[in-house]
Amino acid sequence: MTVPFALRPLHAGFGAEVVGCTPGETAKDESFPAFCDAFLTCQLIVFRGVAVAPEAQVALARRFGEVQVHVMDQYHGVAGLPELYHLSNLGADGRPDGRHPDKGTLYWHTDGSWRDRPGQATLMFAEEVPRKGGDTLFADMYGAFERLSAEWRARIAGLEAIHNLDFSRTRRHGNDPMTDEQRALAPPVAHPIVRAHPETGRQALFLGDHAESVVGMDYDAGRALIEELNALATPDDLVYRHRWRPGDFVIWDNRCLMHRAMPYDTANDRRVMRRCTVLGERPA
Repeated sequence: MTVPFALRPLHAGFGAEVVGCTPGETAKDESFPAFCDAFLTCQLIVFRGVAVAPEAQVALARRFGEVQVHVMDQYHGVAGLPELYHLSNLGADGRPDGRHPDKGTLYWHTDGSWRDRPGQATLMFAEEVPRKGGDTLFADMYGAFERLSAEWRARIAGLEAIHNLDFSRTRRHGNDPMTDEQRALAPPVAHPIVRAHPETGRQALFLGDHAESVVGMDYDAGRALIEELNALATPDDLVYRHRWRPGDFVIWDNRCLMHRAMPYDTANDRRVMRRCTVLGERPA
């Protein structure tokens, strides 16, 4: 197989920038198998300074599989493309309005972990970025699991966590809670705390901010375990910080990474991002 691009490492453990190829070129039949291999190996792929139209973003996502239509339909910001989740702090007048569009993104999470079929790949494009802040941090969940002590591994073996979008949304963005219809479309779901990646076979921690409780445990004890594990999973040396530039296009594997956005000046700086997430497999 001829690989039509080069990869520039971004972090000691994961992540690479694609050099010499556009997203559209990687989506071609002759290139996509090599791109998928790079995606699985690197876990996070970055294209710098590219032009990606909304339709092209969704088309590339569909190469990976079925694309999620998010239950939070107030974020469907591109007409005719409900697969796109639009994150913007601009008001109706086109100026920054001081409101963060989704405060839940500021905490470690995995996209769609609250679904029966959580996120596989997420594809995010930067239209406008703030002068300072607004970076995204990514944490290696393969590495997080591998670092756990034997005692921790024994403690969580076979445990499942309940992931609940209503819980995380209310806790982090209570000024804009889910509607009854949205709650009905996203009931709580149980997933293993340690999951095997369906394509690589490697084990990874699977938690994040949507995880509310632990099946079979007292609620408060389960909350304490989740918070402790989330903290253990994100030491600085397992984290890559992506400093966005306009035209950045980042694709990451939700099955082995957690991520969080960093704050920025929502009253004076502009940040406009569009994201779509490919549905994956039920974790095992």
